[in-house]
Amino acid sequence: MLIATRSSKVDISKESSTAKFARKFSKVLKVGDVVLLHGEIGAGKTTFIRYLINSLEKKNKVKLGEITSPTFSILNEYEIKNITIRHYDLFRIKNSNEIKNIGIYENMHDFITFIEWPDKIQNKIKKKYNLYFKYNSKLNMRSLEVNKRI
Repeated sequence: MLIATRSSKVDISKESSTAKFARKFSKVLKVGDVVLLHGEIGAGKTTFIRYLINSLEKKNKVKLGEITSPTFSILNEYEIKNITIRHYDLFRIKNSNEIKNIGIYENMHDFITFIEWPDKIQNKIKKKYNLYFKYNSKLNMRSLEVNKRI
């Protein structure tokens, strides 16, 4: 199944479209993958992650958990059978010392990692998916562009 080899753009104006793409994207992710989520507040980053994690929970016959934004906690961690997912939100992080203190670079190869607001660290992570959530000219129109750096 082809999701995005280098770059592709998907219309996610409807929440059902977001859910559908999250389900498809969950099938290509594996432990060690890092996904950077770019976009304005309210563009759909956390909603996408919620649908993706819920999809993995359903696939693994695990009770659906409550998936929330880690804006205040900075990190939410989810266990789905033998998969650990780390979901970071770096919106409130001010400098590189704070980034080091949260341990974001430690053992990335052992988890699936999602990072919202990754501007301060994106150049330090070589292999990653970049997901760009965008509002189109009409505010109720949204798109998601996927780019994988190999």
